[in-house]
Amino acid sequence: METLMEWFFTTLGALVVIYYGVKLLLFTRMLFPKRCFPVPKSFFSSMGEWAVVTGASEGIGRQYALALAEQGMNVVIMSRTRETLDKVAQEISESTGRMVKVIVADFIQDNIFSDIEEQLKYLDIGVLVNNVGMLPSVVPRRFLEEEDLDQIITSVINCNVKTMVKMCKIILPGMENRRKGVIVNIASGIASIPFPLYSLYAASKIFVERFSQGLHGEYKDKGVIIQAVTPFGVSTRMVGYQQTNMVMLSPQDFVKSSMQYITAGDKTYGTVRHMLLGWLLNSIPLKIFYSESMLHGLQEYVERKQAEKKRSSSVLSEA
Repeated sequence: METLMEWFFTTLGALVVIYYGVKLLLFTRMLFPKRCFPVPKSFFSSMGEWAVVTGASEGIGRQYALALAEQGMNVVIMSRTRETLDKVAQEISESTGRMVKVIVADFIQDNIFSDIEEQLKYLDIGVLVNNVGMLPSVVPRRFLEEEDLDQIITSVINCNVKTMVKMCKIILPGMENRRKGVIVNIASGIASIPFPLYSLYAASKIFVERFSQGLHGEYKDKGVIIQAVTPFGVSTRMVGYQQTNMVMLSPQDFVKSSMQYITAGDKTYGTVRHMLLGWLLNSIPLKIFYSESMLHGLQEYVERKQAEKKRSSSVLSEA
């Protein structure tokens, strides 16, 4: 009996050591993406002639469009404001020499995808970046505190969930037929756990994450990479253009980093900094995170930051 117990605990200890050893090895690989996940310069352009980016008028989407054009791809940029899209298209065309196609689409609306499909059907699309998304409010709020809640629910689901699925439906068949392609779906780090005060947004992004991982499992043997990218802080309009720091990255820095991990698996944080933040968030007991004092403190912090930003903007406008 003693021999059996000794064997059991020795085996258990060895398995624990192996488990954490593998996790440490995987983490170490993330520190050296250029060595562990090499991406040849021709990688993206070898997937097809065109890249499609939704929500490309600013922020992360704009940077993906620019970066893919710099990699030698023509790009289709999509958003709801033509004037802004035209400026981005001109910038990309002048700086890279690539062709840029503009499609105006309001992704919170229904019945827009037949027109999008018609405009894309003759293009050799090798990369799709599903970036468009909406956050109901920068300031954290309880679900029932949102104004015009019914419309908010419809808009978030249409923009964050339905658009991604529909765009995959439109573009994935061509990738499957050619047996190559890349789909990047932008989720969010706050979907790492159930996230109070951003419940609807976080839930929509966990859909993005799970759908991407499932789809990758279905089509990886067809030569198609499908990856969920789950950033935390990126300084865009969605977060009120917060000042960049160790955690809050500029869109340019984030996209440059995330593209290095394109072959790293079906989900990445896009950057080591955000991966560490994700691990830290998952180590906090939910009972603590859900405490009233924690939620109240989060609300006060974001409201204070927004007030400071407004005061700063007011001072600049008066100067």
